[in-house]
Amino acid sequence: MAVSPYPIAPDLTAISVVYKNPAYIADMVLPRTFVGKQNFTFVSFPTDAMFNIYDSTVGRRGKPNEITLEGVETADFCLDQALDSPIPNADIENADARYNPRDMQTMQLTESIALGREQRVASLVFNTASYAAGLTSTLSGTGQYSDYTNSDPVVGINNMLDMPLIRPNKLVIGQQAWTVLRSHPRIVQATKGTAQIGGIASRQQVADLFEVEEVLVGAARANNAKRGQTPAMARLWGKHISGIYIPPVLTGQGEVSFGASFQWGDRIASEIEDRDIGMRGGVRVRVGESLKERIIANQAGFFLQNAVA
Repeated sequence: MAVSPYPIAPDLTAISVVYKNPAYIADMVLPRTFVGKQNFTFVSFPTDAMFNIYDSTVGRRGKPNEITLEGVETADFCLDQALDSPIPNADIENADARYNPRDMQTMQLTESIALGREQRVASLVFNTASYAAGLTSTLSGTGQYSDYTNSDPVVGINNMLDMPLIRPNKLVIGQQAWTVLRSHPRIVQATKGTAQIGGIASRQQVADLFEVEEVLVGAARANNAKRGQTPAMARLWGKHISGIYIPPVLTGQGEVSFGASFQWGDRIASEIEDRDIGMRGGVRVRVGESLKERIIANQAGFFLQNAVA
């Protein structure tokens, strides 16, 4: 028989220890933009639409040359992402007053929904298929930035920043790659402006070095083991580096953006009665949101796969 997870002993201290992931970065990597319906569309325009140079000279009685802007409308759909947690009334009635089962389960569900979103965004952004041809590179051997003697991330990343059609304004780096990169002698020398090879660089120093608005480090972990097995914790963002362009404000009114998260409605947190839980019935807590993460402009970013060993 399963034992209630909520403490009832009155002598327990009012301290709850819950291991959580560090701050998630999904909302900063692919910001949310709200749509009016679960089905939504967005328009993509040809790459050269805003880059063509036209003859705009007009004679005194001449007619100006005509140009047209023709886009392709793409349809998509916000997917419902939700999780439930059944709570027996017996657990609610017997729980210590300091541990509200509804609150605790809502917290866990919210955390799990956020973790799932983090995994989806990491898998989408750190994926060669999300970038246009020529904007990805897989590092290996002495080219990886973990080789402090032979590699040069200052030159490598700087060159990659110049390749996309729109220069990236954000660097997205997995924690494993960031730990190595920030201590690389070339990075330390470039950010400190000295010949020293020891030390570490801050995120702001690296952002200033490469002239991007911010450096986002993905540090979240997830358990890769099946339920009931010994946990196998792994980093969601791996050992990769991406540079992406995300506009300061994403309104959906014509800005170029590497990607976005389309959200329909607000996140929900609800509770419904369920008489089929245990002998006394119970409640079912539900947390969810309707969301779709997707790449929009695959020429507005670059991807360095396996940046470190």
